[in-house]
Amino acid sequence: MFLIVFKYLTPRGFRGLTFYPFVFLADKDDKLNKTFINHEKIHIRQQLELLVLPFYLWYLTEYLFRLVQYRDRKKAYFNISFEREAYKNEKDLNYLKKRSFWMFLKYFKK
Repeated sequence: MFLIVFKYLTPRGFRGLTFYPFVFLADKDDKLNKTFINHEKIHIRQQLELLVLPFYLWYLTEYLFRLVQYRDRKKAYFNISFEREAYKNEKDLNYLKKRSFWMFLKYFKK
């Protein structure tokens, strides 16, 4: 994983964007934020499990589905299974050591 501070690649309203193997940060101070970095590491693992490109296809498809479901961009984002897993476990710095393969499926809801 490579941390790159470049706010112009980070969507407005977001602190970071993970695009395997890079994590683009809007603020250099986030390099020291262990919880935030762990959140992004969880996304790196998810991307590897789905062989990168399918991750982005799934992410976009699920986002669009949630957008239709909730009619709210923020709510749609927070209900993507990948984001639900990352936010739920970002404070557990040992999470990736014990995480099962394709664990994000546990966070996929109807």
